[in-house]
Amino acid sequence: MSAARIQVAAIVVSVLLLLAVLELVRRRRLSEDYSFLWILFSLALLLLSLWRGLLHGVARWLGIFYPPALLLLVLIFFVFVASLYFSVVISRQREQIERLVEEQGILAAEVRELRAAAEATSGGEVSPRAE
Repeated sequence: MSAARIQVAAIVVSVLLLLAVLELVRRRRLSEDYSFLWILFSLALLLLSLWRGLLHGVARWLGIFYPPALLLLVLIFFVFVASLYFSVVISRQREQIERLVEEQGILAAEVRELRAAAEATSGGEVSPRAE
């Protein structure tokens, strides 16, 4: 495959990734918070795809003899960064969920105590409530 074909393929893939992210945000399937990371990645890939001099210079600096392989390396790096970022987000959300479950348990216990106290003071005439 010629270098020009590889460049065109890389540009097309980068643009498709950018458009896919923007479409997911438009359809509210991807929140704006997370889309920033993907937009940044797709723009970086597009920049490397469009500017062959930058691609060749960075590849030469890293000792990569086939510059288009740098695009794959960058893509893999971005996937690792995104995975780490999403792992941090999931960990934070897990902690929030655990805290909310604990608070809900405490509130449920307090409601049971209040009902028991109300039944004891009213002689058991507390109206039942659907739970």
